[in-house]
Amino acid sequence: MARTDSLHVADRLHSAAIRLLRAVRVADAETGVTAPKLSALSVLVFAGPMSLTALARNEQVTAATMSKLVADLEVEGLASKRADPADKRGVRVEATAKGRAILDAGRKRRLALLQAKLSQLPREQRALLADAAELMLELAKS
Repeated sequence: MARTDSLHVADRLHSAAIRLLRAVRVADAETGVTAPKLSALSVLVFAGPMSLTALARNEQVTAATMSKLVADLEVEGLASKRADPADKRGVRVEATAKGRAILDAGRKRRLALLQAKLSQLPREQRALLADAAELMLELAKS
């Protein structure tokens, strides 16, 4: 019988999430874009344009670090800065079409790797994982 105390479940969930992420992250190497840049780009694609400060807060880095990262993304044509209509002194960072395409292609490669792993499991275990994924998404919201 599986242990169900919260600390044990949290430990196993944490370990599994990290290992699974590492297993599929190999697909990101094909992009030629570093993990921190892909992470920031992902925030911009899924959350939309935002200030450097908001992006730094989302990525849990300093504004200076994010400013350098965004400058690199701009040089690579993956993001651009525009004047913030709500704050004439501020700028908003947004993903470019090229940035969205690279992120989308990487996501498809990661999903293909996950799908291949999942296809090796019996249907009942895939159903359990589907339910667990929904629970994990709910936990992430709270």
